Amino acid sequence: MKPLRLLVVASCFSLPVLAQKQSGEIDSQTFEIEKKKKIELPPANRLYNKLQPFTSEEDNRKLNYEFRTPKLTLGTPKITPTVLPVNGENKEDEGGNLNNYVKVGGGNYGKIYGETFIGNNTEDLAYDIHFKHLSNQTGPVDTQNSANSENRLKLNGQYIGNSFKLGGTAFYDRDNYYFYANRSTPNAEILKGNIRQTINTFGVQVGLDNIDNNKFIDYSIKTSLYRLSDRYSAAETDWGTNFSGSVPITENIFALLNADAYVSQRTDAETFKRNLFSVKPAFKFSYDAFTVTAAFKAVNETDDRLKINRTVGFPQVEVDAVPLAGVHVFAGYGGDLNRNTLRSLLGENRWLGPNVTIANTERSRDIYGGFKGELGPSFQFEGKVSYATFKNFYGFNNDWLDSTKFAVVYDADYIKVLTVSAQVGYQYQNIVRSTLRGDFYDYNVKRLEAPWGRPRSTVTWNNSFVFSKKMFATIDAYYIGGLKNKNFQTGTTHNLKSIVDLNLKIDYLLTRNFSAFASINNLLGKNYERYLYYPQQGLNFLAGLSFQF
Repeated sequence: MKPLRLLVVASCFSLPVLAQKQSGEIDSQTFEIEKKKKIELPPANRLYNKLQPFTSEEDNRKLNYEFRTPKLTLGTPKITPTVLPVNGENKEDEGGNLNNYVKVGGGNYGKIYGETFIGNNTEDLAYDIHFKHLSNQTGPVDTQNSANSENRLKLNGQYIGNSFKLGGTAFYDRDNYYFYANRSTPNAEILKGNIRQTINTFGVQVGLDNIDNNKFIDYSIKTSLYRLSDRYSAAETDWGTNFSGSVPITENIFALLNADAYVSQRTDAETFKRNLFSVKPAFKFSYDAFTVTAAFKAVNETDDRLKINRTVGFPQVEVDAVPLAGVHVFAGYGGDLNRNTLRSLLGENRWLGPNVTIANTERSRDIYGGFKGELGPSFQFEGKVSYATFKNFYGFNNDWLDSTKFAVVYDADYIKVLTVSAQVGYQYQNIVRSTLRGDFYDYNVKRLEAPWGRPRSTVTWNNSFVFSKKMFATIDAYYIGGLKNKNFQTGTTHNLKSIVDLNLKIDYLLTRNFSAFASINNLLGKNYERYLYYPQQGLNFLAGLSFQF
């Protein structure tokens, strides 16, 4: 990338806040329900709070979620309109499950869609390959100058031994899009090559997990490597390794250990290294309906460009109690150093300018508490309040020299952020599922004029329905409010309109092997702006056919 002066507040940094894609659908990054394939595996191991990748029990259909430490980021419009699996819930049919599929479709804005999944599994081996393409030949403004496309290729493999699980993944992602903000001149006066951006990412990951409950030491270790590059001069190579383990001391006391190592090299106008190493020993005491976890996390970070080499420590403690059957009440105190990379920042805001400075965000003195539970098999609820101190809290704002690109701005002071989150879920006999979640934020920024690009409130409402063995549908609603950005060339602060987005998806099984699908996004037809000067597609649709085998 060519050198470009970035908007810097207080700390002379610049980072991004939320990634924007083209399909008028907003995705929550803090909540996820996974539909899992049916593979018989040994019982889950003892690593606490560890998600198991496969289950085959009836509980697999149950709503299952938990609050995670808020990253203060939010999903943005997805480029990929998703549809339900062609067989709904992978229900058993004559001749067994049909997990392999090919999907093709198209829609307005010159939308072209293709996706395929091919996999196989035996008693101890599972592997698959997944490819997806989605492109829009035109966009919300200036026709082809706001087009976009994405390509995803992913290979997975997993081997189950008598006492261990070995898995690996390799992937390649390619995203192509244009900086189409403020495009008011005719097509002929714009050279597409001057506003085009292409992001290529290649990565591999290998993991080894214990699955033998009789082993004294439980463990999980994963290592991953990825390489990201853009159309200009930016690139990032990142190698990370993560270890977690546990050892029982007594029947009620366990010793836990987590360790992480990240070695990263960033290239743009200059080349520099950014590393982070951490270790977190912990003890967990459980007795009847009462659990206490105490830990201390030590983190060392180095950054050649920012001349940083420091080690910080964060004491952590959490108490969990079960006053009533099916109800948990918890409270805790802690902190961490949230790692930021070029890849993670582009994942939040794809409209970043060149030579973005990347710095980690320190979260300290996080005091939180909440509750979670369920009332019967159909109703689940959670609530959490967090009051934390952040340093290098960042937001995204239009650059002061080029408003079509975004800079990342930091508050270098210690600021307070209050987060209130609540979530309820309901399901009825695997026919109806509904989840409603709300997050509300109060930012006490000091050196920033405002928390640029940060929402004050977000609400998501996800619903799925099984009308029959042949017809499945989802209806999703999203709300984002309180967004602000500023044009520093004119000195004008813009309070962006609240985003209200409605999406409908339908899948209809024609035969055992064929189905038709349709996805309609942004039913209200609003060209909302998640970021200033970047309107999104209005009413858009995708329809096609699926073949499952």
